[in-house]
Amino acid sequence: MSKIFKFGEDVEGYSIPVLNEREIRAGAGILFVLMFVAILLAIMKGDFALLKYSITYFLIDILIRVVINPKYAPTLILGRLIVRNQTPEYVGAQQKKFAWVIGIVLASTMMVLQVIMNTYSPITGMICLICLLFLFFETSFGICLGCKFYALFYREKAQYCPGEICELKDRQEIQKTTWTQIVIVLAFVAFIVASVFLLNDFYSEAPHSLF
Repeated sequence: MSKIFKFGEDVEGYSIPVLNEREIRAGAGILFVLMFVAILLAIMKGDFALLKYSITYFLIDILIRVVINPKYAPTLILGRLIVRNQTPEYVGAQQKKFAWVIGIVLASTMMVLQVIMNTYSPITGMICLICLLFLFFETSFGICLGCKFYALFYREKAQYCPGEICELKDRQEIQKTTWTQIVIVLAFVAFIVASVFLLNDFYSEAPHSLF
């Protein structure tokens, strides 16, 4: 029974239970796509059905992660299958549990307001945005925003963070950003803003059939 109800896995060489960051990122990607499409349907067409289903599935999945065992969560199982040929990247389980508890609070609030009470408001909109940001940062950048609050809440340093960001060390040369690169990014942002004003009429014209 203790093997079923357990958070994290024991891996040789690690002093605390850990999780595979690669499958977590894959699972976050699956949830992000589902939630993003559902939110778009709600905004563009006023159809909240998929969003309600997504909230329900999200809550069940994350409850399984925290209450039972992450290895039995459906999205993490899919994530494990997707990245099964990649070398695992281990991350401390404790900070992930803290982050997922935040997810439970957000998902439970959405379940009550959106699904049970069948309402929408700036509150549900803001929670959806926060969830999307959390999932996007996890799957795209490998940054667990919820984990960032772990050290503040428990006042202790997290162990085994993705990319070894918990360890203070100098950046390697390939990681450093020069002022030239920053200027390029700023110039590109300026180009984007200018193009919106200069090309809006041209880009807004409806396309016609090629044939």
